[in-house]
Amino acid sequence: GHLDPRSHQRVLMKTGLILLIIGHLSFITGALVHGTVLRFVVDPRDAVSLQYAIANTASVVSALLTISCGIAALMLSRYLAPATLKWVVFTLGASSSLGCLSCLLGLTVSIGLTLGSRGRALLAPCAVTDVTLAPVSRECPFDPTRVYSSTLCLWAISLLLDAMEVVFGIRCLLLAIDLLRL
Repeated sequence: GHLDPRSHQRVLMKTGLILLIIGHLSFITGALVHGTVLRFVVDPRDAVSLQYAIANTASVVSALLTISCGIAALMLSRYLAPATLKWVVFTLGASSSLGCLSCLLGLTVSIGLTLGSRGRALLAPCAVTDVTLAPVSRECPFDPTRVYSSTLCLWAISLLLDAMEVVFGIRCLLLAIDLLRL
């Protein structure tokens, strides 16, 4: 059955706040991955590092969509009448959910490639073959002893956040569908 308008307001407000928080955390995680690792690693001639950059950029864009969806859901929780706002929440919920699903796939591929190559693309700027024995040198723009584990940890956090974004984005989408009586 359908929820009464008061229930819609509470659920939309909670969902919007959750989307805002998760979206910001996902954005910060993506910025950390880019700022600490990928800005040194990305080489347009290397397919693996290019895949890292694309997956990370998609993660940041989907985080922005999630934040926008959260803001729209909060606005809709306050003003339930405008049909345009309902369609905005519907559109943002669908695009955010699809974007986060694609990010889940991209990050899973990035993690698989990194584990499979033992971090070859991550450590390419330093010409390091062994992560545990590599000292920090002038040729390496970052500490290679921590880049492998730090990147994998940040990607694991991004995976978790993207999964949560999908769940709450779909919840927001379903609420918009209910409000639009589709």
